[in-house]
Amino acid sequence: MGAVIAPSILSADFARLGADIKDVEAGGAALIHVDVMDGHFVPNITIGPAVTRAVRKVTQLPVDCHLMIEEPDRYVGAFAEAGADMISVHVEVVRHLERTVAAIKETGAKAGVVLNPATPLETLSEILPSADFVLLMSVNPGFGGQTLIPFVLDKARRLREWIDRLGLATRIEIDGGVTFDNLDEVAATGVDVIVAGSAIFGTGDPRGATSALVRKLAAFAEHGRRV
Repeated sequence: MGAVIAPSILSADFARLGADIKDVEAGGAALIHVDVMDGHFVPNITIGPAVTRAVRKVTQLPVDCHLMIEEPDRYVGAFAEAGADMISVHVEVVRHLERTVAAIKETGAKAGVVLNPATPLETLSEILPSADFVLLMSVNPGFGGQTLIPFVLDKARRLREWIDRLGLATRIEIDGGVTFDNLDEVAATGVDVIVAGSAIFGTGDPRGATSALVRKLAAFAEHGRRV
């Protein structure tokens, strides 16, 4: 099975958020990615549980909440109650990561751990078997529309090899700088979920852009190969 597309609503038009979500759903999106920023851990402030609850009301797709906040433990329950199916937290900010991962799972959500571009994979050595997924940031988090950092692709390949070698079911997600032009290169790393924001919502045609990315991934899965 090839990778799937997760549109990030960070780049959506919030005046027509429901319509944008319906558009990407019709275009073949596999889940909806929600970037949560607090203005402290990253230099931007975005959305919280109320918007997550609104997203939940307009889609049947899994809702994937990426918590880029300094005290995620305080809010895991609120995002789960708002309808998040997946909740991920940064290893750079969580002091007791095993406890946080366990707390996410207790809500019924899938638990993910996130690495910023320069954070080594080795920080996952103890938690990897407990994580449902790992999110690799391929830009420094905070703003949409950035350019993908190339060395993260090698990082994704090494993580894929590590997970496969251990025989784990942990999925790999990548987020940042994905475009139609570099999609095959990203998919070749063996990631499972590819987050796209500006490449979808910056086009003026979210449904068409999502469909184009989904078709390109399907073609890659059929004719390409995992590196």
